Amino acid sequence: MKSKHLLASLALCALLPWAAPVRAVDLIPVRQITPELARDIAQHAIDTCRKHGYQVTAVVVDREGIPQVMIRDVFASRFTIEIAEAKANAVILSGVSSGEFLRNRADIRPEMDQVHGVLMLRGGLPIRAAGSLVGAVGVSGAPGGDKDEICARAGVDAVRARLGFAE
Repeated sequence: MKSKHLLASLALCALLPWAAPVRAVDLIPVRQITPELARDIAQHAIDTCRKHGYQVTAVVVDREGIPQVMIRDVFASRFTIEIAEAKANAVILSGVSSGEFLRNRADIRPEMDQVHGVLMLRGGLPIRAAGSLVGAVGVSGAPGGDKDEICARAGVDAVRARLGFAE
């Protein structure tokens, strides 16, 4: 009986060199935004706009463009939900703020505005942790994208310390 176990163990050991090892390039560590962080960003953006008298919607998407949090202030139009998400998606698509994307690629704006779920308008900002894009925030409803962007920036700035220490 012992010889059967010994033979089986030896056979297994003989096969191990041909087993494919897991290589470092086969697995990629991914940073992911948490719902709590997304909520805090959106809430700070809403609060900032509210202090300036603007009723807006803030949408935070993860690194894949999947909505994590949406907060619509009481009197923000229902259309601001879709617009805020589309601004955040423009950030995920381009890797830069939606305003910078607009400035850099105004030549393709008509085509990009036809891409479902993407709008090249100011008001979307990247959310980065330790240099990696982990998500984006889009704000819509203030009278002008520049004001939407100020509120979005306030949301990201409010959690900057938490983003800077992400491993």
